[in-house]
Formats: sequence, structure tokens, C-alpha cells
Amino acid sequence: MDETGSHFSESNWCAGCFGELCGLQRSGTESRLKMGTSTRSLAVSNVVRNKRRANPSILVALLVAVAAVSLAGVAAAQVTPEAAAADPLALVRRASKNELATGGGHPYKYKLHKIDDGKITTKEIVETKDGDVARLIAVNDKPLSPEAQQAEIDRLNNLLAHPEIQEHRHKKEQEDSNRENEMIRLLPDGFVYHYEGLGDGPNGPCHRLTFKPNPNFRPPDREAEVYHGMAGELCIDQREERIVKLEAHLIADVDFGWGILGKLYKGGSILVEQKDVGDGHWEGTHMKLNLHGKALMIKTLTFETTEDASDFEPVPAQWSYKEAVHMLLNNNFGKGETQTAEKR
Repeated sequence: MDETGSHFSESNWCAGCFGELCGLQRSGTESRLKMGTSTRSLAVSNVVRNKRRANPSILVALLVAVAAVSLAGVAAAQVTPEAAAADPLALVRRASKNELATGGGHPYKYKLHKIDDGKITTKEIVETKDGDVARLIAVNDKPLSPEAQQAEIDRLNNLLAHPEIQEHRHKKEQEDSNRENEMIRLLPDGFVYHYEGLGDGPNGPCHRLTFKPNPNFRPPDREAEVYHGMAGELCIDQREERIVKLEAHLIADVDFGWGILGKLYKGGSILVEQKDVGDGHWEGTHMKLNLHGKALMIKTLTFETTEDASDFEPVPAQWSYKEAVHMLLNNNFGKGETQTAEKR
């Protein structure tokens, strides 16, 4: 698992989720719910990597990726339910394009509450131009012990002293984001869509569509083969034409590759949600994975993870990762312990 501990990562929210389903690998800071090129991508790709068990995370990340969050421009005009019902594929194509659009989004900090294999952690994560950084602030909904607090302080000071660690992590984030974005790009062609009507979304009305595998889809690589075994519901904000919810179920066993060969079993599910958290800034806010399978046909894989992101606040756009680390060190999450190496 990466240091930030989030499946919502810097890539993008939907992209992250699908990426996870397809590769279950996470980059430098534990990605968060994010789509396309936005700052947080829920990704199955990080699930496996986060767990350090196998490398099917990119598969999940890619699945979560389809639900990913990215900063995109405002839709030119609201599409009526009648128009969406007449051509649901066009709506999905526009939403996919919006998720992939580079919006130059402003970095944010947020809290990530995560339940994974029965362990509950809370981290404060800060997005920067150099990648995300995070500090563990609670375990099982209780403040850290003095020893655990000191371990976090030492880890962050070590990160300050060794920028190559952050550089490597950021490089992996970018690689995962590229993979996840490819899965989002294939989203319109991978499925057959049916318009179900308008529903309530986090920021207003949203178009509800159901989807099932497109029998005519020819996956360009092994990772994209996961689309042949998925069905579910996609919700798109009516005004912004941004994906606000992706709920996918595995309707068949799915083989995957991406550094490791394996299989995810029928019956698994992925839920990813994103919304405008203020000032037109979209972030992934909720992800739930329930996936089971095998890696190399031998090692059992189990992904039962829930992530919730909250308390979003903007941070300076020019911040480097070191400035974010100093902020995390200077926040008093413990009981008055010295924080930085200089102060110690």
C-alpha cells in the first residue's frame, strides 16, 4: 500500500476504480477516488498494490477508474432525458471526455477514512504538484499512541530527507493514471447502455444508465478484457456531464493481466461516487470494493475495502511535496510532541 493510503488518487476517480479492478495497484500515495486526470482516483490498481499481496490491483483500479473523478469543464447545455434516451452512447462519450479533460485542478487536502480487512485507518492527505503525501492520524477511530505518532513523524522526516522516495512514488502515480485513463477512454465502446431516466445526484439531477458488456467490443489488451464480465449502473450529472456514480458487478469470472496473471470471480462488486466538493472542484468521495479471486491461479485474493473522503480544503497550487510534509508535521494530531527534525 502506498504511503497515502487512499484509492482516490491523483489520477482520476473513475479511472482509479477501473484501474484497480484491472490491476489493483496503487501509486505513491495510495490513490483516492479519482477519475481521468483529476487528483484522486479510486483504483483497483491500487488495491492489490496497496495490499502488497499480488498485482491485480490495476484491474480493480481500472474498474474504479471508470468511476473516476477529474476536473472538467462545464457542459455547454443540459441534455434532456428525451435526448439522452435517444442516444445514451453520445452522453457517455461526452462524460468520458470530460473525465479525461485536463482541468489544471487546484490541489486539495482531505481526510480519508478507510476500512480494509477489518482495520480502520484515518489519514490526512495533501495533494501537490509532486504527488500526494499523507499522515496517519487515527487507527480504529482512536488517536495514535505516542509511539505510533513518533513513527509517523520519523517517516515524514525521512521523506523530507530523501526526495527520491517521493519522485519514485509520483512516477508510479503517473504510470497508473495513464493506464486508468485508457480504461476510461474505452468506457463508451466497452458496454451497451440503456437510459433509465433522471435521478437524484449529489449536486443535482443526474442521468441514470444501465450497462452490460458490448459483444462487439474487441479489447486492445488483457486489462480491458475485464469489461466483458461487468454490468451495472452509471450516473452522470445532468448539468456538468460528469460521472457521479459507477456501480459495477462481475457477472462472470474475469481473467486479468498487468504484471501478474489471475482471475476475479463472478459476484464481486465495485461502487464509486464523486461530486463537486466546492467551487467546481470534483473529487471522489466514496468507494467500496468486494472482490475475490486468485493470482497465478494459486494465491487467494480478497479485496473488501471501503473508503470515504471528506473535509476537503484547497491548498496552495505551487506547493511542493516538502511544503505539504511540513504542514502535516506542524499539525498537532498528538499531544504536543515535537514534530520536525529541526525542532527535535
